[in-house]
Amino acid sequence: MNDMKEIFKMYKGKRVLVTGHTGFKGSWLTFLLKEIGADVMGLGLSPATPVNHFDLLGLDNKIKHVVGDISDPMIVSKMMNEFQPEFVFHLAAQALVRPSYVDPAKTYLINVMGSVNVLDAVRNCQSVRSLVYITSDKCYENVEWTWGYRENDRLGGRDPYSASKAAAEIVFSSYLRSFFESRSSLGAASTRAGNVIGGGDWALDRIVPDCIRSIENNEPILLRNPNATRPWQHVLEPISGYLLLAARLYEDPKYWSGSWNFGPSTNEVHTVEEVTKIIISHLGKGSIKLIEPQSQIHEANLLQLNCDKANQQLGWHPRWNPALTFKATAIWYKNIMEGHDPIAVTRSQIYEFFPELL
Repeated sequence: MNDMKEIFKMYKGKRVLVTGHTGFKGSWLTFLLKEIGADVMGLGLSPATPVNHFDLLGLDNKIKHVVGDISDPMIVSKMMNEFQPEFVFHLAAQALVRPSYVDPAKTYLINVMGSVNVLDAVRNCQSVRSLVYITSDKCYENVEWTWGYRENDRLGGRDPYSASKAAAEIVFSSYLRSFFESRSSLGAASTRAGNVIGGGDWALDRIVPDCIRSIENNEPILLRNPNATRPWQHVLEPISGYLLLAARLYEDPKYWSGSWNFGPSTNEVHTVEEVTKIIISHLGKGSIKLIEPQSQIHEANLLQLNCDKANQQLGWHPRWNPALTFKATAIWYKNIMEGHDPIAVTRSQIYEFFPELL
């Protein structure tokens, strides 16, 4: 990978806006940005679960924390204009497949129109030099082939969540070509990452948090789709890509603008059941119970990304193999269960992942 030590220096003292900063991935990114000396504003909803990474890290006292909904264009525009950020990382989203079936309209409102509001606020804010617009690997029309999807493959989605992310990508492409390409000082890129795991995630309907809740309650872990495979990666992997890409966009806006995949090697796939067994082995307790799906909701079985573009052009590569990823994830939760300081545990894993910060 590129020299991240030099990349991190670019953020020191810079104004960085993160939407969705209270979420799982957003809280890791926000904490890391503070560690490297950035001036951070977060815009997002209050944390979705009673126990959450954002609160455990005390981030509301470390940054400019704004509770607001990106589907409200007024608050997005107001915060953008007041803060005058140089970097924008857009992560705010309804981020789960199954809830998108329960409330598809809300999913489209947040993921499409909320993203429009962010893009329009960037369009009208001349201070922004670098925009990283995070969508999902599920933005691709998934026909479950065995090779990874490339950035120029067909967009689409059967379920409302996936379709909303494909739509968000089309909206981004329109803004990029209609408005951002003519602005010489602004670089903008959309990014698609694989299934992200790591400590601090308590969302419903995600395999690792489901494992942790079941183990804490001394209940079996219920698996409805044990043979599904995903491009599992630690949360710090795509974050390293976002930070690297944003820095390059700042330096050379036109060259780096576009769409980018950040995911693990397509040779390193694991099923949901395999991941569950590994988590159990590291925690030293837990059991599995296979169940029949309770509904006819469609969930893809196979999904992989081709990351040749990021590998070859950006020089970005995953740092941790699956064994390290699963171990770090399980150990984070184990440490919290044993009463260790969440800030110290999170910081320790960041420095383990980025030894150049030491």
